[in-house]
Amino acid sequence: MSVLLEFSMSPLDKGESVGAYVARSLDIIDRSGIPYRLNPMGTVLEGEWDQVMAVVKACYVAMRKDCKRISCSVKIDAREGKDGRLKGKIDSVEDRVGRKLKQ
Repeated sequence: MSVLLEFSMSPLDKGESVGAYVARSLDIIDRSGIPYRLNPMGTVLEGEWDQVMAVVKACYVAMRKDCKRISCSVKIDAREGKDGRLKGKIDSVEDRVGRKLKQ
């Protein structure tokens, strides 16, 4: 079953600017080899359940090394028989609107 998983993870004990910690997570995500899209409020992963959950866990383990309090929100859309939804869902909406939309 294909899964789209959107998540946002950041430390709560490191002050206002947490970009360095988010960057470490994005390095893990990028090196995982699974398809993803970064957005201003989080990251969307696409893959099998165990694959995407393993990436989230790896990000948590890395952040846990030097962060004592971590906030993580996760949203999952699991759909059987559908792959390529990172792009496909956007294409579907653009087809209905009749033009390309800002991304």
